[in-house]
Amino acid sequence: MLDKRSLHLKVQELCDCFAGTDYLKEMCLVPKEPDPTEAALKWIALAVLHGINSNADKIKISRSEAGAVTVTAEYRKATLPTPGDEIGRAVLDAIRQIAHFEKDKEKGPLALGVRNDSLELEVSIKRKDGGESVTLAFPR
Repeated sequence: MLDKRSLHLKVQELCDCFAGTDYLKEMCLVPKEPDPTEAALKWIALAVLHGINSNADKIKISRSEAGAVTVTAEYRKATLPTPGDEIGRAVLDAIRQIAHFEKDKEKGPLALGVRNDSLELEVSIKRKDGGESVTLAFPR
């Protein structure tokens, strides 16, 4: 059977599922996940939870023209565990689909339900010189 739930709903469900875990530890395990799409959604949920818990300003995932994926967080400039190149591409694609972004440069809100509360992130996407980046900006 095909799962017909939206990617957005799946991310919210994963936020609820992983709310009591060690987010960074779980992020380190994401590259070992067999399904890149499911792994991408799990990584997004863990990044959001980490951002909330660590009072992050922004979390940015970037893919270079060569395909290498990096992740940085701004609160105290830090590097987070990368989901790996294949899952990183899936993360970028999933966020683009969830936010309904199609252009090379877009910005807009993304509302997520987390436990008994809600959160609105500012999502921006940029494609340039064969690379791409997504920034999740957390409310202050």
